[in-house]
Amino acid sequence: MTDLHGLRSFIGSEAFTALLTRLYGDARELEMQQKRYARLIDSWYTRFPTHAHHMTGLFSTAGRSELAGNHTDHNLGKVIAATINLDTIAVASASDDMTVELCSEGFPPVQVDLHDLFPVPHEQGTTDALVRGIAANFVKRGLAIGGFKATTSTRVLKGSGLSSSAAIEILVATIFNNLYDDDVLGPVELAMIGKEAENHYFGKPSGLMDQVACAYGGIIGIDFKVPQQPAITPIGCDFRSLGYDVLVVDTGGNHADLTADYASIPSEMRAVAAFFGKEVLRDVPFPLFMESLASVRKSVQNDRAILRACHYLAENERVDAMLPALQREDMATYLTLVRESGDSSSRFLQNLYSSTNTGEQGLVLALAVTERFLGKEGACRVHGGGFAGTIQVYVPCTMTESYVDRIESLFGTGSATTLAIRHLGSCRLA
Repeated sequence: MTDLHGLRSFIGSEAFTALLTRLYGDARELEMQQKRYARLIDSWYTRFPTHAHHMTGLFSTAGRSELAGNHTDHNLGKVIAATINLDTIAVASASDDMTVELCSEGFPPVQVDLHDLFPVPHEQGTTDALVRGIAANFVKRGLAIGGFKATTSTRVLKGSGLSSSAAIEILVATIFNNLYDDDVLGPVELAMIGKEAENHYFGKPSGLMDQVACAYGGIIGIDFKVPQQPAITPIGCDFRSLGYDVLVVDTGGNHADLTADYASIPSEMRAVAAFFGKEVLRDVPFPLFMESLASVRKSVQNDRAILRACHYLAENERVDAMLPALQREDMATYLTLVRESGDSSSRFLQNLYSSTNTGEQGLVLALAVTERFLGKEGACRVHGGGFAGTIQVYVPCTMTESYVDRIESLFGTGSATTLAIRHLGSCRLA
């Protein structure tokens, strides 16, 4: 922690330049990022001039890209995820009251009184709810909380499947953890707090993958069999060094009104699990499921639920094959499995468009164009929660420029973003 003058000096230092390379992985971004941080510091001073001499901190939490395990975490499945070079940053200082003031570029200011930590129904779906829920879960764990003044700036596109909500959750939790609890909580504990706030205060029935990936850093395999202690396998792999760029393409859809679509997936999977007397599909053996299909269908009366269960059980097996493929840098096998995963999401999971708005199928269109462009090279699949938002594309580096031109001619300039893997988790930078 330092004062405002110290932060301004830090972002002009060689140490900060070296840190930016670790955070964003592209030397071409350094000047832009320095200006971004400087602008945020100035914004904080403009918003909170009476706190100019308070000790302040500079924080960063990145978004995530799901590499495998589409919609498996909420049934205690297996995933592979990567922390990426698009992040939410904050300047924050502790305050003497019990009020959190959070001012984010492009969004309405948030002000939450921490004396009241019960869920507020009309706050559902807002950042206010997340802040309140995170604070409540710190108190639930016997930890300290207090007010803070913060300004934030984000490059994690909202509704893009890159986990903008998880990034802000983990950022707020990191600020509480640092300002009031001496960083006692690790990445998984921060993730659990974020998930609980999202489930019970924000009102979205998400799993834990997004939060763990945002908090942890790098590429990781995550097994949620024991939900309070997910098993994490770090993977040292760099796609670009293996000849591929990883891109996400924003098709222009938005996740804002799709909560019911998301919620139907875990509930339908659990309905199938209930037939076997289990709460989640993780506890149902794949062979037993296949042997029991006739009885399951008669009992559940929902073919889509059965197909989604099929996706879940096969996707867990795919993750088991994709992890060692990445570890041995076997891109041919890995990309074959990426294609299989995308095909399963399309046919069985059925999360490429909302059944209540069949006229909007940007994800399907993007996949059709991308498959035609790539031919037998690379791979593509739905990215993240689905129904709207982004696809993920593995493009040979020699084809990236041409692919971006092609896809942006359809979805607009800036719709294609080349990602880099970030190897730092959520943290205080200074």
